[in-house]
Amino acid sequence: MAAAAGPDEADEAVRGTCEDASVCKRFAVSVGYWEDPYIQYFVRQAKERKAPEINRGYYARVHGVSYLIKAFLEKTECNCQIVNLGAGMDTLFWRLKDENLLPRKYFEVDFPMIVARKIHNIKSKPPLSKPIMESHSGDSLLIDSHSLDSSRYSIVGADLRFSSDLEEKLKKHSLDIHLPTLLVAECVLVYMTPQQSANLLKWAASTFPVAMVINYEQVNMRDRFGQIMIENLQRRQCNLAGVELCSSLDSQRERLLLNGWENARAIDMMKVYSFLPQADVKRIEALEFLDEKELFEQLMQHYCICWASKDSSNLGLANVDF
Repeated sequence: MAAAAGPDEADEAVRGTCEDASVCKRFAVSVGYWEDPYIQYFVRQAKERKAPEINRGYYARVHGVSYLIKAFLEKTECNCQIVNLGAGMDTLFWRLKDENLLPRKYFEVDFPMIVARKIHNIKSKPPLSKPIMESHSGDSLLIDSHSLDSSRYSIVGADLRFSSDLEEKLKKHSLDIHLPTLLVAECVLVYMTPQQSANLLKWAASTFPVAMVINYEQVNMRDRFGQIMIENLQRRQCNLAGVELCSSLDSQRERLLLNGWENARAIDMMKVYSFLPQADVKRIEALEFLDEKELFEQLMQHYCICWASKDSSNLGLANVDF
């Protein structure tokens, strides 16, 4: 059993997961799983190949989350805001702009250290900074080492474990609590204690009258395969502080319902994979031979997407589904 990491080491290990995810995404993009012309500006190419089951897993994650985001944008006709929690090097803002699907404002939140790196990349790479300038209107664009604020895109350095600090920083960047709001968290809540993630979800549910939350993370973590996943992360000093809420799809749904959300749903990634457009799934399955079919299925049964809403304006958010 690895010795428990101190708080700083533990946070450092969590920050490392951002790098891992970005490198895996860039590799999958380079093989042709999906198109993302922006990821190359944020992260180096992987030194070694990633296993096909990892590539397919990221494909399902990116497409599954994106499907729900687009369903929300459709229901609100883009008259909304998105808050991407623990966004890391995510490129969604640029991809939505290319598709003419930008919300009124897009916010990203992450550790100040990650935010500083992202801002540095944006400032030094015209393919990233140009789209922000093009979508900006009004007063001058605010940019310093730990935050960037334009009229359509904003990055905030904050610790998600302290929601009062988070709210203050977002409001400084023109968060509008009356706009329909989508919160996206991908492998974020699992690194917070159950109390901390409950506080964050409660804060969001009580702050926005019309909102939806999407959470992608581990599930079925009590079986042997789940235990091995936990041990592998612990070896890298990465502690899943909120793993007890990842024991089942029911526990994932329940957390959302207990913290002020309605119409909560949760499905594992194998199901999501079966719901994706099958012609494209066939295309990506032809990219690489998958030897370990069983391992792929096990992996996919240990991740899930859950989502829930609050809809005082009757926009039909309760009907968002695959």
